[in-house]
Amino acid sequence: MTRHLLQTLTLCGLLLASGMAWAPTYVIEDIEIEGLERITAGTTLTYLPVQVGDVFDDARSPEVIRALFQTGFFSDVEVARRGDVLVVIVQERPAINDIRFSGNRDIPTDALTDALQGVGLQRGRVFNRTILDRIENELRQQYLARGRYNVQIDIEITELPRNRVDVEITIAEGQVARIREVNVVGNETFDDRALTRRFESGVPRWWAFLSRRDHYSRQKLSGDLEQLRSHYLDEGFLNFDIDSTQVTLTPDRKDIYITINIDEGEQYRIGSVDLAGDLIVPAEELRELIEVQPGEVFSRREVVESAERISRRLTTDGFAFANVNPIPEVDEDTREIALTFFVDPGPRVYVRRISITGNSRTLETVYRRELRQMEGAWFNGDQVDRSRVRVQRLPFVERVNIETRRVAGSDDEVDLEIAVVERMSGALSLGAGFSQNQGLLLTGSLTQDNFLGSGNRVSISLSRSDVSQLVNFSVLNPHYTIHGASRGFSVFYQELDAEEADISRFATNRLGANVTYGIPLSEFGTVTIRPQLEDVEIVTVASTPGEILDFIDREGDRYNLFSTEVSYTHDTRDSVIFAASGRRHRVGAELVLPGSDLQYYRLNYSGQEIFKLSDTYSLSLSAGVGYGDGYGGTDGLPFFEHYFGGGIRSVRGFKDNSLGPRDSNDEPFGGSFRTTGSVELYFPLPFAADNDAVRMSSFVDAGQVFERVSDFEPDELRVSAGLAMTWMSPVGPLTLSYGVPLREKSGDETQSVQFLLGAAF
Repeated sequence: MTRHLLQTLTLCGLLLASGMAWAPTYVIEDIEIEGLERITAGTTLTYLPVQVGDVFDDARSPEVIRALFQTGFFSDVEVARRGDVLVVIVQERPAINDIRFSGNRDIPTDALTDALQGVGLQRGRVFNRTILDRIENELRQQYLARGRYNVQIDIEITELPRNRVDVEITIAEGQVARIREVNVVGNETFDDRALTRRFESGVPRWWAFLSRRDHYSRQKLSGDLEQLRSHYLDEGFLNFDIDSTQVTLTPDRKDIYITINIDEGEQYRIGSVDLAGDLIVPAEELRELIEVQPGEVFSRREVVESAERISRRLTTDGFAFANVNPIPEVDEDTREIALTFFVDPGPRVYVRRISITGNSRTLETVYRRELRQMEGAWFNGDQVDRSRVRVQRLPFVERVNIETRRVAGSDDEVDLEIAVVERMSGALSLGAGFSQNQGLLLTGSLTQDNFLGSGNRVSISLSRSDVSQLVNFSVLNPHYTIHGASRGFSVFYQELDAEEADISRFATNRLGANVTYGIPLSEFGTVTIRPQLEDVEIVTVASTPGEILDFIDREGDRYNLFSTEVSYTHDTRDSVIFAASGRRHRVGAELVLPGSDLQYYRLNYSGQEIFKLSDTYSLSLSAGVGYGDGYGGTDGLPFFEHYFGGGIRSVRGFKDNSLGPRDSNDEPFGGSFRTTGSVELYFPLPFAADNDAVRMSSFVDAGQVFERVSDFEPDELRVSAGLAMTWMSPVGPLTLSYGVPLREKSGDETQSVQFLLGAAF
């Protein structure tokens, strides 16, 4: 009996279970979504794997739930039925209202925000608590890569109305782990110092008090390893390999020791150098462009540079897409490399069209007259680069970019697209400044460097200082002729109080006008001719020295002077401001012509050679000589045209205008002969090498002023040395120098700190 009852109950249970599994299907007449707050019903329906009209039963419920969970929008999903209506009940995840950081100083907030976007956390996105660990891990990795191993990160979630949350991330960055030692293991040819001295990671130099070189960074170390590899490849070690790199952290997480294990391999030399391929340029000419020679140590850098020079040479003949591939054949027995430069010039191309964009204020002809690459001519890489430099040097151009594009469907045509970004070419400005030489300086000017879009310059300026007052009106047409000759006019009036400049006690009033012609003789050489008419008046005071009074007794105190200045300038500098390479030499002669109240002349030379030592260092050698004398009925160079020396623009470390002869009042009187020279090493501001607005230098200056050339004595030259900095600030230039006299004599006026400060407002 009992057994029969159990069988009956079991059968009923099976029937009941089978009845539930086999619940009747139905056709969906409608779909309702319940629980939505921010997400629209239409958006949710697009994610459902079913739609109105489909046949549905309970077996498809997991499919619906899984599809909605995969969207990440919902924390809970249920499926129900109301008649033939499918009811989906959801609970939305909260939305991120705001993400706030505090305590982060080493890494900017923008960088941290970008990092969190990579793991799906940003404003407006759905917040999922399961990613909190990923958030903390991502932020921690950002700090570990910067050597901050003690970073502490605390994340707090604040719930807000309307199913929103704020994410507050508090960071205790901790101290950066310091690099105490960098060891290279396995190096036999070079010592550790030779290999690591250019590393960005390492122990700072003893004098670099603010250096961050000992701050560990994974990115910096990766760059150092690549620099190490390049060093060995440039020294002929073709099989050089970095076996491993160990970064060891001390238990207190404050100090780091880096060990780099290397295998130098064998050193290889150049066995032979050949040229192959289509040598459209004579092989002898191309060989002169190859730096590596048989017998020399193999250098990857020199090989690459040689290939680039050959390719560059081919572009000057129209082969814009030439390919030069250096192919090495290595002899392992002799450890020699047979190097072949395979030349594939490709098709010769010419420039079909040159288009200029961005010239919203300037006539197109203003830019086209600066171009050296012409339409319809063979492509010439040197001329394209020179065109870019000439356009870039226009005062109303902020930057320029030239792109070479192939013409579709043609193998021998290219188009040049020149995109310029123009700066405001007109300015009404007031200025204020201060210099140790001139005191307080006030200026005002109305200048238009691109008058009516013509490229002409029109300017009227006024300035006033303790030393001088100046009014000047000038007009310059830089392309007066189609061949590039310039012409300009200038009218000026100047009052100069020499006593305020700490020189002899007198004043001058000068009214004049001139016209200037600039005639280009070559791409880098220009002759300038400037005839000038000037009225000069000398004003004396009770303490004016006898030398000046004697001159006035002989020549009078007012002179009409007609002069002509002729000069030649050769300028190949790569930039007008902060030049890193090139030269500038200027030779000039100024002659006050017969028929003037005075007759005299002045001869001047200034020269500068700048050698680029590396990407950041340049060496400048400069010198200047000036000489003047009278002729005809004028005895000697007039005192108001004397040369002076000393100061930030001459021999630094000595007071402005203090060098040279003195008058009977023991005030600087200047002379007819001046010579100066300088050696200067330019380098970037430490810890801000990428700041193009600042440059520093160490210098040695020498110079002196003599009454006559015959008075010149090398022992009389004054010498100084020191440091200088020039900052092109947004409000004006700041030049600062600290000079220490190395050779001085009794009576010299020294001045260690000298500066010139200007500001526009």
